[in-house]
Amino acid sequence: MRPLKLTIAGFGPYAGVETLDFEALGTGGLYLITGDTGAGKTTIFDAITFALFGEASGDNREPAMLRSKYAPPEVPTEVELVFSNQGKTYTVRRNPEYDRPAKRGGGVTTQKAEAELTLPDGRVVTKLREVNAELIGILGVDRRQFSQIAMIAQGDFLKLLLADTKDRQAIFRRIFETRYYQIFQDRLRKETGDLDDKC
Repeated sequence: MRPLKLTIAGFGPYAGVETLDFEALGTGGLYLITGDTGAGKTTIFDAITFALFGEASGDNREPAMLRSKYAPPEVPTEVELVFSNQGKTYTVRRNPEYDRPAKRGGGVTTQKAEAELTLPDGRVVTKLREVNAELIGILGVDRRQFSQIAMIAQGDFLKLLLADTKDRQAIFRRIFETRYYQIFQDRLRKETGDLDDKC
């Protein structure tokens, strides 16, 4: 998965609409995001992860916390990510659940969490569960695994390095699609055991 363009609005410390053009960084696929403490680096990770999985990149931030406290009431909180995967381009847009001014009358109403995924063939998926399932299928990893291998924020790479062998094997098996080799290896082990028993 390679991010192409990220647009965030009323999200984290970003009160307005901000667009990050990852295509300007080239096609190397490895990006280093640096800056002063509080500059919004983690928010970029959060925005990408939220767009893909409906959750922030860290375990200590709930989606309801993603609404910018600096955003004017009329600015919606949403994230749009355009990314490519295996030569195909996808667009996903999400917003968390948050309180906003009511469109009629006065007061405040709750904006429900929504998601929309546009597939390369133009088909649009809009139900939260379906969008989540499609994206996990496209990427081959869930949010936890994605955070461990693709979005390594503030030392989280250490989590992958320190993960126990079974967790690390499962992550790498899904990334590199080696499940078939594991099935073949298990089958050989079983057949070897059966032959040993016959001997």
